[in-house]
Amino acid sequence: MLKYHLNESIDMSSRNGKFIKSSLQWIISRFKVGKGVEIADFGCGPGLYTTGLAEQGAVVTGIDFSGNSLRYAKKTARKKGLAINYIKANYLDFNTKDKFDLIIMIMCDYCALSYEQRKTILSKFRSLLKPNGLVALDIYSLNSFDARKETSYYELNQLNGFWSDKDYYCFVNTFKYNKERVILDKYSIIEETGKREIYNWLQYFDESSLKKEFEQSGFIVKELYADVAGGVFAENSAEIAIVAGK
Repeated sequence: MLKYHLNESIDMSSRNGKFIKSSLQWIISRFKVGKGVEIADFGCGPGLYTTGLAEQGAVVTGIDFSGNSLRYAKKTARKKGLAINYIKANYLDFNTKDKFDLIIMIMCDYCALSYEQRKTILSKFRSLLKPNGLVALDIYSLNSFDARKETSYYELNQLNGFWSDKDYYCFVNTFKYNKERVILDKYSIIEETGKREIYNWLQYFDESSLKKEFEQSGFIVKELYADVAGGVFAENSAEIAIVAGK
């Protein structure tokens, strides 16, 4: 399964405002982000988090496979005079000799990885962390799974041109697998040059299954929250945010 930087329930526009601001404030406070703190953002997208963290003086690396997103992120960094290291890559293949105080993966990217890919990324995180470094990421809970419906629709330049630099139509079909607690979003992308299909599988978690995966990969789970803005975790939370270290 290929990993794509998608968010199936919260679109980018809804997170560009109040939530991003409160989330950044929480991350800066919780992880003492300041001058010289080294941070990696896996699936950084258009730089919603990397920009705010770099403005605090952090040394920030953003990794994403989307050229459109990174062009926007780099443009923003130039305007603000921020030296952010952006890398165009599938983060499953990303390697560096750098070590980080904090690694983040936000907007529930973790859910779009297969079990083997999740093992790979957690192993990578562990190898890239400094001795006292931390990982923070969010996932969709089973409450979100229960709220999902099977749907179909099409849209011109769906996800704000995410799939291509040129105009395209995207047909989206959503399938729900109740036993496995998995959602499949099938994207049929029709361009002038042809058609391609993307299969984006999303795994949903409860508190126990999330902790188990981290602990099996050698992490110590420090805290759970309702989201990456530090909300109080509850049984009815739509998301779960986890903080873990070695």
